[in-house]
Amino acid sequence: MGQDKIPVSVERFWDRFIAMVHHNKVKEPFDRWYVIRAEEYIKFYDGKRLQHHTRHDVEDWLHVLGRRDDLKDWQFKQAVHAIQILFCQLVKSDWAHALDWDHWKSGATELQKDHVTVGRDNTPLNSEANNKVGGDVYSHGALEHARTKNAEVIEQLVKVLRTGHYAYRTEQSYVDWACRFLAYCHHRHPSELGAGEVVSFLEYLALQRKVASSTQNQALNALVFLFDKVLEQPLGELGSFSRAKRSRHLPVVLSRDEVVRLLAAMDGTFGLMAQMMYGTGMRLMEVVRLRVQDIDYDYGKIVVRNGKGDKDRVVPLPQTIVEPLQAHLDQVRTIHADDLSLGFGRVYIAEALARKYPNAPAEWGWQYVFPSSRMSRDPRSGEQRRHHLHENGLQKMVKRCATQAGIVKRVNSHALRHSFATHVLEAGYDIRTVQELLGHADVSTTMIYTHVLNRPGLGVRSPLDY
Repeated sequence: MGQDKIPVSVERFWDRFIAMVHHNKVKEPFDRWYVIRAEEYIKFYDGKRLQHHTRHDVEDWLHVLGRRDDLKDWQFKQAVHAIQILFCQLVKSDWAHALDWDHWKSGATELQKDHVTVGRDNTPLNSEANNKVGGDVYSHGALEHARTKNAEVIEQLVKVLRTGHYAYRTEQSYVDWACRFLAYCHHRHPSELGAGEVVSFLEYLALQRKVASSTQNQALNALVFLFDKVLEQPLGELGSFSRAKRSRHLPVVLSRDEVVRLLAAMDGTFGLMAQMMYGTGMRLMEVVRLRVQDIDYDYGKIVVRNGKGDKDRVVPLPQTIVEPLQAHLDQVRTIHADDLSLGFGRVYIAEALARKYPNAPAEWGWQYVFPSSRMSRDPRSGEQRRHHLHENGLQKMVKRCATQAGIVKRVNSHALRHSFATHVLEAGYDIRTVQELLGHADVSTTMIYTHVLNRPGLGVRSPLDY
């Protein structure tokens, strides 16, 4: 018996859908997966006409999809894009363009096991992740040999860094430079090396690799730490070699009009995050890692936990975003309740804290303000968790919306923090207050914003205008 013939109307429907998929620059063989994703969605609501679907139907389906651990990042993003094409371009539902598709797509990006948020707990001392080296300075084989031959030194370096509670990114960077240096020295034992080899390596970076002065200084700091704290054979004087002069660049600051245009071009979750960055001066990672309990509506403040230098500070909660923030958290709370009902709902917290408060990961106050749109499996425990949004999503959105707003400056997410500091100083607040709000250890760092306001010569009238 042959297969049942597909109705002509159904064939035309899928022909139109595939044509729109191709219009969105999706090529074969990936186009058939878009059909599969759309079919999965339609079968989930079998019997309900697409014209009668609402945004809640789509969001419920994406939440179901987001709890599956058999989908890779790109597959989840592919599914979101397929449903977006289905309702925005084919069905043309009124609500479709208002749905926060960018948030759902960005949520497809899982936190890597060595991500700054989870890396310290997810990478044991003897794991390969601790020895991961980025960049293309040396061949993969040379670096692998350096890690293998000096495994004890690298592990001791990590132990000293963790005992001193250094930031995880510092740990990654110092291990990186230690491996590069040892590879450069042809894998000689570190006890045989000294100031001469360090100077030669730094000169190689500057003259042949043409690295920036900040990169060269970072390498020097890592090697000084390695020899002084780990090998216990301080380098001492480095002869005629001197630390590279650090470039001093003025930060990119947006005018008030540019900020208004940029924020107007952003909406949804990323728009709220951008408003928070500009309204509080918080760093990018401080925003994405914000917890529900750190927002204090009564006192109108946000407590920034574990900021740069592992310091806490308080910033003002902009009243403008209180209402949309509460509405956003109502949605997050619903998601959290659904996760709990399905046996999930435990968020990541530091391992030591989790031992002290075993129920804390499931509590509402510990949830991320900006959670990912999908869940991911913890590489060590195997537990499915909903981490925070990956920071790349906001970074890309800020750049794209700055272009749409006609801003020609080199805008990134950090420009919102720079603009906050400059505009607060313009409003007449003193430099010490701004230093506290930004979390700067030294007021000299904050002084850069006074240079933006008071550059010598700005008060001079150009002779062209005489």
